Amino acid sequence: MKAIAALCSVSVLLVFAAPTFANESPSACQAKRRNIEAQLANATEHGRKQEVAGLKKALRANQANCTDASLEKERGAEIRQAQKKVAEREKSLREAQQKGDPKKLAERQAKLDEARRELTEAERPIER
Repeated sequence: MKAIAALCSVSVLLVFAAPTFANESPSACQAKRRNIEAQLANATEHGRKQEVAGLKKALRANQANCTDASLEKERGAEIRQAQKKVAEREKSLREAQQKGDPKKLAERQAKLDEARRELTEAERPIER
């Protein structure tokens, strides 16, 4: 009997504590929403009307449709796209190296460096 009472007490505590635990680690959607809201405040403060309109649209979409699974899927697609771009830039750089044109070589190296930065950004974990 005491075991059942103890189990019920623990269950009740967990039910009431669950929202607290949920608030400690917000979802990726909530993190993205906060990021959009911060950008929106900045754009509003600086009078960038087109950016404000786009961010408001993004915020509405986030509130209506965002799930952690959809964000992970989107992130996976961004990573694949960035990897593809790096591969293309590496190929382009190799071709420039074969031709030996120093100007083209520098341009292609800069583009490859930018593509690698984009890949690194895409691979960053979703902030929560």
